[in-house]
Amino acid sequence: MGGYNYTVKTVKLNKYFGHINALKDIDFEVGVNEVVGLIGDNGAGKSTLIKIITGVHPPTSGELFIKGVKISPKRYSVKKAQQMGIATVYQDKSLAEKQDLWRNFFIGRQITNALGFINVKKEKAIANEILLTTIGFRGAGITVDSKVSTLSGGERQGIAIGRAMYFDSDLIILDEPTVALSLKEIRKVINFVDKIKEKGKASIYISHNLADVYSVCDRFVVMDRGKIVGNIQKGDISLKDLNIFLLDYAHRLKDEEE
Repeated sequence: MGGYNYTVKTVKLNKYFGHINALKDIDFEVGVNEVVGLIGDNGAGKSTLIKIITGVHPPTSGELFIKGVKISPKRYSVKKAQQMGIATVYQDKSLAEKQDLWRNFFIGRQITNALGFINVKKEKAIANEILLTTIGFRGAGITVDSKVSTLSGGERQGIAIGRAMYFDSDLIILDEPTVALSLKEIRKVINFVDKIKEKGKASIYISHNLADVYSVCDRFVVMDRGKIVGNIQKGDISLKDLNIFLLDYAHRLKDEEE
């Protein structure tokens, strides 16, 4: 894979907002074809880290590498991150509700003919291929002409994930993808994340639902108050022990504060 074994890597990353140190010496890495669970309470620094990786915020200090390339903060942006193969799927914010599915796949990426008109036939054909092969929608009732508003929450997440995979995203960031979903819908989303790995892609999976994180991730990175406090391979810990680790850590913090 081009001499590198990661999709994204940070070295001694710091981020200040005024006098507040939101990230403290963050060494973080996501391997090629690895799903990393990013765990931590609100305010732990997860969102700030993701915003730096996706070009929303520049770091105050430290280094960011994407697929072997050192990133210049001054030249990095959300658009540049997308061009370098990083996509983010937000809960229920990634799709246009009233549009047909095929139109959603090509927002900002329309395929046009020689006269500059959208090639509807080609876009529909590609959208159908994404539905069937990339995502695996084989049930009756969902077609490229279906409106997003008719889909369930899990199906919408599947569409957004499939779109990211099709457009050559090497790293797909999933930010609370199962919030407010039923158990059946959560299962669908987990299946879609499995497909990310099957396609040779990588993912950062952010969720407060530890069972979901455990079922789908290869490794767990635990953040607290701007620092990484745990980096654990799935093979080295059970779901029960991961829960115990987090509870024990929280209790230790409480004892230190009292």
